Amino acid sequence: MTDARTTSVRHLAAHLADHLKADLVLRLWDGSETPLGPEARNDLAVAIRSPAFLTRLLRRPTITTLVEGFAAGDVAIEGGTLLDLAARAEGGRRGLLKRLDKGLLLRTLLPFLFGTGSAGQTHGYAGPGDAARHGAGRDDAALVRFHYDLSNQFYGLFLDPEMVYSCAYWERPDTTLEQAQVAKLDLVCRKLRLHPGERMLDVGCGWGGLVCHAAQHYGVHATGVTLAQEQFDFATEKVKRLGLQDRVTILLKDFRELDAPPFDKIASIGMYEHVGLDNRDSYFRAIRDRLRPRGAYLHHAIARPMKRNERDFRRKRPEFAALTRYIFPGGELDHVGGTHDALERCGFEIHDCEGLREHYGRTCRAWTERLHANREAAIAEVGRAKTELWLLYLAGCALAFERGTVGIFQTLATRRARGASGLPPTRNDWYVG
Repeated sequence: MTDARTTSVRHLAAHLADHLKADLVLRLWDGSETPLGPEARNDLAVAIRSPAFLTRLLRRPTITTLVEGFAAGDVAIEGGTLLDLAARAEGGRRGLLKRLDKGLLLRTLLPFLFGTGSAGQTHGYAGPGDAARHGAGRDDAALVRFHYDLSNQFYGLFLDPEMVYSCAYWERPDTTLEQAQVAKLDLVCRKLRLHPGERMLDVGCGWGGLVCHAAQHYGVHATGVTLAQEQFDFATEKVKRLGLQDRVTILLKDFRELDAPPFDKIASIGMYEHVGLDNRDSYFRAIRDRLRPRGAYLHHAIARPMKRNERDFRRKRPEFAALTRYIFPGGELDHVGGTHDALERCGFEIHDCEGLREHYGRTCRAWTERLHANREAAIAEVGRAKTELWLLYLAGCALAFERGTVGIFQTLATRRARGASGLPPTRNDWYVG
């Protein structure tokens, strides 16, 4: 790369700084820095470590190219995370491209188009993740294990000690992540109105946080199912460590394969996102068939806002395609109306729905900060590429929840039957100690 090309990129960055007014710098492969705002500090930088990355991005200007660049280390956020970058570049982003000198942009970037820009290893899921329906080439176990079987030690670097990997419940400004996750587990148990001796099922039980909490504090007999081997191993050991073998059962299997009497209560916490929109009805029918009449079901799931119609809603945005390729293969987010329609179609009566969007924004922010603080340990555990991808993913989720582009809802329903629901007339017992 000639000095002239490097210099031209710095000139473009200086022009960008006039409009962006960000509190960070651009750091190039030769170590040079250009402030991206009039008072920018260099403790935070967007680093382009290889000119080949610009070549690849110009030839294929997609989010996939950008993500692979982060995974390869050719572009990076140095000194912070995407959360810090968003906070320090908030003011001038809107309409930025329209305000730039297009001639300068073209003159600067055109020489890179003819450079060397070969890509390296891809880090996405290689299996058939787009198979929509169960039984149509969709391997649910492989899809789940791509996400969850990274390493229990890796997840332990950013989760709380109970290894709860879902939205926490932040009751006070000074609440810690550990306290917020226990509060969420307890809220789920109170919403289900668990009683001693009841049989409870947790669909997608993760590392066993909910089933162990419910057995310890509410006296239920809990069954947890997961398709992830590492989660199963961790949860099984946890049950033994806590002496709960007589009250908690952990199974490595699809919950649809359970051959057991109907349960009194069922929870699905952060599992529905893996199901796929074309499997809504089959999923909720399987839940219903494993629940006694008027048994309670707590559905906790991320959702996207509804569009003008279902066809528009199902259009895949580029960032969603990247998410399913690199983090959550086979996953889809419903809108809350679609979830409720399917619940009612499949024999449920809905009693309550609570939005927890800002709770999840705070949760993902805490996870991002913890993983970044343990970044070197994460790299040693799962490699640099996975660590960078997960930092992008967690920070991106935090911003999405904080900005309202996604939400999360807890829906309480019962398996429909004639007559009284059997529930108290108010929710006071959920929130009053």
